[in-house]
Amino acid sequence: MTLCGIVGYIGYRDVCGVLLDGLKRLEYRGYDSAGIAVLNNKEIEIIKEVGKVSDLERIVSNRAPKGNIGIGHTRWATHGGVSAVNAHPHSDGYKRFVLAHNGIIENYHELKDELSAQGITFASQTDTEVIAHLLYKVYDGNMLNALTYLQSRLRGSYALAILNRDDTDHIYCMRKGSPLVLGQGDGEALCASDIPAILPYTRKVIYMDDGDIAELSPRGIKLWDERGMPIEKKSFFIEWDLSMAEMGGYPHYMLKEIHEQGGVCRATIKGRVHDGKVDLSGELAMDEETIKGFKAIHIVACGTSYYASLIAERVFERWTDLDIKVDIASEYRYRDSKISPDTLVVFVSQSGETADTLAAQRKARESGAYSLAVTNVQGSTLARSCDDFLLLKAGPEIGVAATKTFMGQITSLYLLALYIAKIKGTLSDQKQKELTDEMIQLAYKIETILEREPSIEDLAWKFADYKNFLFLGRGMSFPVALEGALKLKEISYIHAEAYAAGEMKHGPIALIDPNVPVVVVAPKDSLYEKTLSNIQEAKARHAPIIAVGFDGDERLASDADHVLYVPSTLEEFSPFVTVVPLQLFAYHVAKKRGCEIDKPRNLAKSVTVE
Repeated sequence: MTLCGIVGYIGYRDVCGVLLDGLKRLEYRGYDSAGIAVLNNKEIEIIKEVGKVSDLERIVSNRAPKGNIGIGHTRWATHGGVSAVNAHPHSDGYKRFVLAHNGIIENYHELKDELSAQGITFASQTDTEVIAHLLYKVYDGNMLNALTYLQSRLRGSYALAILNRDDTDHIYCMRKGSPLVLGQGDGEALCASDIPAILPYTRKVIYMDDGDIAELSPRGIKLWDERGMPIEKKSFFIEWDLSMAEMGGYPHYMLKEIHEQGGVCRATIKGRVHDGKVDLSGELAMDEETIKGFKAIHIVACGTSYYASLIAERVFERWTDLDIKVDIASEYRYRDSKISPDTLVVFVSQSGETADTLAAQRKARESGAYSLAVTNVQGSTLARSCDDFLLLKAGPEIGVAATKTFMGQITSLYLLALYIAKIKGTLSDQKQKELTDEMIQLAYKIETILEREPSIEDLAWKFADYKNFLFLGRGMSFPVALEGALKLKEISYIHAEAYAAGEMKHGPIALIDPNVPVVVVAPKDSLYEKTLSNIQEAKARHAPIIAVGFDGDERLASDADHVLYVPSTLEEFSPFVTVVPLQLFAYHVAKKRGCEIDKPRNLAKSVTVE
């Protein structure tokens, strides 16, 4: 199995520069080795190296291969160790076919045994090399025939970019289960695992579906289905501009994206609130009668998206009459959930390519439920697979640890809850106006918190050497505590656990001592007094207390050792403001510890294999 980044180019530019630039733009996906292959005069030169793309770039600059067609890859080792031999691209023994692969070939042992019996020897320990040898064996001079046959033999998931030594005018692509996007420029074409690698050259893209086969040339892109029948596909214009995917003077993408959250909140609301009410009728396909027919809503997600969904669960409970269930995608897909045509299943995914979420969506579709994608990528597999689609409007997120897409998710889900409440008549006009008026103010309140970053940085440096943290919250603040702990774990590698504060006496209190800081999310809400009691319990055991609370809360200041203040808001909206100092705290702790903030170890931006 391999992750994480593929890029391919054919056109008039120096291909090495395009490939290396594209691989740099995909570094956030996580990797431990990198390589490129350049086709020139019916010879393919492969250059691979363990380490960073910058290490590969030094070798490439010395060898300076020439050409206008090539593929590149960043690999995260699973099948076979971290080595130059196991790095991509891979070839058959005669270097006729060279390819880069993301995904997992589940029957590669069977195929490898079959090919070994025919006298083929393998240079690497990867499942990918098997594909190259198999393609060489079945190729009869017709690439389309060979690729349709290859589709029939491979089990598992794959995104493939393929060079044929004897075909200097095309790159071939295949996709099943792993994302691959195609870009069409003027006299050039590209393929990549994600949009940022394509943005410098074109904003016109085509998303491949499972079973698709593509032929890229400077003149255009041709597509066939898994049977080899020609197909036409809709192209999408990417609204993102190149600057949105660049660092813009910040030391890390993560910090830039934290600082963009006010803008994300503002952009996500823009055009969707009118006269004190939410109106999504121009975006959603579901009509009012469909909405009125829903009796239950299931929200399904992974990781940070799951925590955003837990927050949304609480407002759906408050504002609608729907029966609410929130689940992790990897669990939901295997559970006997009661799904019916009067169930709305909302799938939340920043990329729209998360393997478990896509599998859960297929289950819901087969059960007859109405499915809605809440995602940041308009043409993603999830967006195209669901009955309906709601866009986050967060722009590209490069940092692996999600921040601004979390903000976009909760904003979008709140808008959805208010819209359904309006249609079902479960909120008065006055209440809707109160809520939407406050939503509009949230962007400004987020930006006020960002102005307080120096004090958060000072606090982070004081606590950067602790080895364990406990995060606590109640009600709306419990999922915020979960997200705060996750951010600290992801980028600083510090062990952090989060609990509903009322559960502390049921076990976690045994962990508390002077060496375990307790971070408490404590806005002045309906559970405020109970949260203060939990702070006293931790304080009695001499734990350092860091609290997140509303401006002017002097009682919280007397109970906690340190308070990160945020502007006050309605109880329902407290997660929008309380999560921001926790993101900044995690960032500055990781920075003090010298961690790789944008590309934390062992993590990928989008988990596209199970």
